[in-house]
Amino acid sequence: MPRLTPGTERPFVVDRHSATPLPVQIAEQFRRAVRDSSLQPGDRVPATRALAGQLGVSRGTVVSAYDQLTAEGYLIGSRGTATVINPQLARVHPDDAQAGAVHPGDAPPPDDAHPDGGPAPAERSLRRSAAGAKTWAPDAVIDLRPGRTDTRRLADSGWRAAWRQATSSTPRSATVPPAGIAELREAIAEHLRLMRGLVADPATIVITAGAREGMALLLLTLAARGPGIVTHRRNAPSLRVAVEDPGYPTLRQVLVRLGADVVPVPVDADGLVVTELARHGTPPDAVIVTPSHQYPLGGSMPVARRTALLEWARECGALVVEDDYDSEFRYVSAPLPALASLAHVNVGDNQGTVVTLGTFSKLLTPWLGAGYLIAPPELARELIDMREALGAPVSGIVQQALAGYLTSGGLRRHAARMRRDYKRRRELLASLLDGVPDVGMQPIDGGLHAVLQLPPDADVGHRVRQAAERGVLVGDLADYWSDRAASQPGIVIGYGGVSDDELRAGLRTLLGVL
Repeated sequence: MPRLTPGTERPFVVDRHSATPLPVQIAEQFRRAVRDSSLQPGDRVPATRALAGQLGVSRGTVVSAYDQLTAEGYLIGSRGTATVINPQLARVHPDDAQAGAVHPGDAPPPDDAHPDGGPAPAERSLRRSAAGAKTWAPDAVIDLRPGRTDTRRLADSGWRAAWRQATSSTPRSATVPPAGIAELREAIAEHLRLMRGLVADPATIVITAGAREGMALLLLTLAARGPGIVTHRRNAPSLRVAVEDPGYPTLRQVLVRLGADVVPVPVDADGLVVTELARHGTPPDAVIVTPSHQYPLGGSMPVARRTALLEWARECGALVVEDDYDSEFRYVSAPLPALASLAHVNVGDNQGTVVTLGTFSKLLTPWLGAGYLIAPPELARELIDMREALGAPVSGIVQQALAGYLTSGGLRRHAARMRRDYKRRRELLASLLDGVPDVGMQPIDGGLHAVLQLPPDADVGHRVRQAAERGVLVGDLADYWSDRAASQPGIVIGYGGVSDDELRAGLRTLLGVL
């Protein structure tokens, strides 16, 4: 039987007379090598062609074994880079990775271990032994907080080509246009037409540095109008903005920091309760909603309620700000029409009803720092004027790269891949939590997080701290309410930024705490 010693004393063998398939034999020997530390996190493994040649098997046999080990979290690698034993092995397979086992050396594992081009601070840390030698070890934390995305599939050929083209092209002007480069605005309009069925004029699109920056730009623009933003409020001291309760905490912070009067409005299983808007006396100037996937409870606003919200806004002269959060990741049925589309069909010509707030942070990566606003024509012109005064926050190179990635179809292909991955993790999450006593789960028809409902007397803060002490980070549902005392007991779990095995291991630990 052929043998191979890939930098260790353990030989790899295949037995052609065994009933066990050859890929299974090879994969199991890698697992044993990890368990006895002859292969350690960060170690390179042989190239598939080299290992196949030395074992006397087809390259496809080795590729099959490596694919299985990658799926299980033992290996990581991408096209054009070396495949290594997962530097985060202690997080994925704590029983297999011996405590304290590190990969010695003066350099960390290859940067391709993190698809954004470098190590994330929470993922691996530089440590020094008692003798002062540098060693790299995996961090023992599994981060299941919401808001994280999986970027391991991002650096594909289309993504790299878009950035090469952007960095090699000559800027057409000395400054970035205040609304954003025309190529990106046109590409976003086409992307929304194909992905959301939303027809938007590129002239009404303004490029932002993400959802919070876009909201800040919108509020500053509305505030600059002065008294009389809407017909019923001639002498209002500040903007009144209605928000979902529970809702997105960081967007609420933006409103408060900019001096807005925040009006919490309850939500139910179908999203924001429109009838509650009338109970706050003077109608607000604007209302921020997440109709596609209410954050954090996960409900989707049905068409009838969307229409009721738009009719209320038209009657009151209020602006509806649609945060199109997670709309690309819906697993049960097709996404419902965007509010801007319904405004055109059911309410009128949308000359002042809906602003769409979009970001690429969930679909691509928060590190990109890019998003957009779509506004009615008059407001769009005001937004562009304000943008010109404040300066463009997204560099021309980033805009050109994003435009190229959109135009080439790379973003649609990436979205399809990630939708499959996230759907699989959603199903894994549901199966692991099925039948667990005293733990309910909100519907997760889409998105990248789930809410676990706990008994009314549960001390959620204590449970969250216990989980963190055991290396698993989760969110406390009470953090999403404007008044924690009125909150429901629950835990928020994000499954976007972890592998299947990390999700499985993290949930096992969390359920032990619960």
